[in-house]
Amino acid sequence: MDATSRRITVRSNSQINIVFNSQEAAPLTQEPENTTLDIQSETFNETLKELNTMIGLQEVKDLIYQMYATLHINKLRSAAGLKDNAQVYHMIFKGNPGTGKTTVARILAKLFKSLGVLSKGHLIEVERADLVGEYIGHTAIKTRDLVKKALGGILFIDEAYSLARGGEKDFGKEAIDCLVKSLEDHKNDFILILAGYPDEIDYFLSTNPGLPSRFPIQVDFTDYNVDQLIQIAELMMSERDYTMRLESVNKLRDVIIMEKETSLNFNNARFVRNVIEKSIRNQAVRLLSRYKKPSKQDLMEILPQDVTATENKLKMEYGVS
Repeated sequence: MDATSRRITVRSNSQINIVFNSQEAAPLTQEPENTTLDIQSETFNETLKELNTMIGLQEVKDLIYQMYATLHINKLRSAAGLKDNAQVYHMIFKGNPGTGKTTVARILAKLFKSLGVLSKGHLIEVERADLVGEYIGHTAIKTRDLVKKALGGILFIDEAYSLARGGEKDFGKEAIDCLVKSLEDHKNDFILILAGYPDEIDYFLSTNPGLPSRFPIQVDFTDYNVDQLIQIAELMMSERDYTMRLESVNKLRDVIIMEKETSLNFNNARFVRNVIEKSIRNQAVRLLSRYKKPSKQDLMEILPQDVTATENKLKMEYGVS
């Protein structure tokens, strides 16, 4: 893998900064033979398969293997009478919507359980409204309750920067303080992942000097390119037992390009999923109006005109001719 396709840097404050590239994902490197690390191998391998079905994300797969290798080597070090190199796995996920942040967090929760890092391996996904209360003291209660629910798993806070938007008198600051305290009180009992837009997350971290050092792993989720989005669409179609002829794929490509060029907040795979679901509804209307009993091929095939309605909607919204 050359320097342009993979970039993993370690900063002076020991933060691992990972940038997902635009290359198609390759299978995760095979684990070494004769391992003595006690893991639930079947669950581990099944979860890796789930990760490997995702388009791109090669660096997150490399990161998972780094974690596995570290745990394995630590066990060998302990057996040799050496000090255990304890790791902190709290993370920052930076990226636009639809770049896979939540999906990766769910997979990480299961992988960490199979590796023995987490006892339960569940994911608690929250946002500002779940943490911030309506009166003094309410926020701390809500935040502590959510941390308690997350013990043994991952607490994933989407749009985490919203906690710092209200200024000094806002209860969001109380939630931040409570989370920082929880990291100390519970240490390795759960993993905290903060997620959101890159610029906003950077600003959020700057509001509290003690925050960056508590999240040694920072992961950048870059936007998918058009080819990757087409691959994602084809995978979504295949999972639903639908097919697209070449003309339909080309029409979808035009829709994606138009959205990427005109939208201020492109939603990546989320946008593709919405287009696919709209196309399926268009296909259903077309079949119902033309056939009493469509063939199996008719039921599976998405035609260009099924995608056209979505494209026409975009043209009307953005005034694109």
